[in-house]
Amino acid sequence: MRSQVSANIVASSAAIVVAVVLLLPQAEAARAFFVFGDSLVDNGNNNYLLTTARADSPPYGIDYPTHRPTGRFSNGYNIPDLISQALGAESTLPYLSPELNGEKLLVGANFASAGIGILNDTGIQFANIIRIAQQLELFARYQQRLGALIGADQAEQRVNQALVLITLGGNDYVNNYFLTPLSARRLQYNIQDYSVFLISEYRKILLRLYELGARRVLVTGTGPIGCVPGELATRSRNGECAEEPQQAAATFNPLLIQMIQGLNQDLGSNVFVAVNAMQMQNDFITNPRAFGFVTSKVACCGQGAFNGVGLCTAASNLCPDRNVYAFWDPFHPSERANKIIVQTILTGSDKYMTPMNLSTIMALDSKI
Repeated sequence: MRSQVSANIVASSAAIVVAVVLLLPQAEAARAFFVFGDSLVDNGNNNYLLTTARADSPPYGIDYPTHRPTGRFSNGYNIPDLISQALGAESTLPYLSPELNGEKLLVGANFASAGIGILNDTGIQFANIIRIAQQLELFARYQQRLGALIGADQAEQRVNQALVLITLGGNDYVNNYFLTPLSARRLQYNIQDYSVFLISEYRKILLRLYELGARRVLVTGTGPIGCVPGELATRSRNGECAEEPQQAAATFNPLLIQMIQGLNQDLGSNVFVAVNAMQMQNDFITNPRAFGFVTSKVACCGQGAFNGVGLCTAASNLCPDRNVYAFWDPFHPSERANKIIVQTILTGSDKYMTPMNLSTIMALDSKI
């Protein structure tokens, strides 16, 4: 550049202006990203809490760039990380991270906390976790911090233009309704009525998100909870998906899509996008070899039947090649499975994404 300046100051200045103009759209393309939910999307908030629902010891994180546990319930990247990459942004930091300051606030924040559900009584066995109402309170507090940094108007605009991901529901079945043979919720509701109740409560949560400024929200339902190694180990007959949890997921997800369609209609805009996580995972659970997996029944890390008993710890069985396992631990997909899920979120048909996929959202929003 110095030789250019000495040779031709005018030409050099013009080149610098062009370079800056070219860089600006890239900088602005990295829209803010906010994450709410449970362990499927927790980036490490629970590391800062006194709770047993945490992933802060090996072999968690074995395939993460640092090869160290980060609090993600994964061998490497989780779903929010991979969505951030698609946005051209760095991963969101946990809201409780002391590093979430200054310009890092512009990236967004991850409020998710392993163990939580739609209902406040879900995950009570994990004690100190950030329930969804608290996550939304922290989101309001985050916006005050962002406003102090860039001004209230700019902060509101950044939140309105952000992408939001919320993942809830699985724990309300696994760690509540089916937690014990005669759980309080099971005595209160059959599966159908409980699912309807969950959806009505989820709707209130989504409306609160809207009140807080969220305008593009990916909403995931439950995965095929009857087919995860943890359920196979405790409820399966001959390695087949556990009937009742699978029935619950098959009931919940269509109700969620129906609720989201109605909510968008009420709001007059496609604010909420349903992510059919059950269908996405069913594809590689029913035909793992078509996706390059050796198994979708046995977890990579665990012990007991299907490696589905207890927690993933340094003492657990550990598979040598995480890329050929659909599940990392008894309940969470492997990094490679997460990549398949996020690719489907990006480009999937209406079989998986209602009313549109993330690529369509990004294309539409780039024109605004």
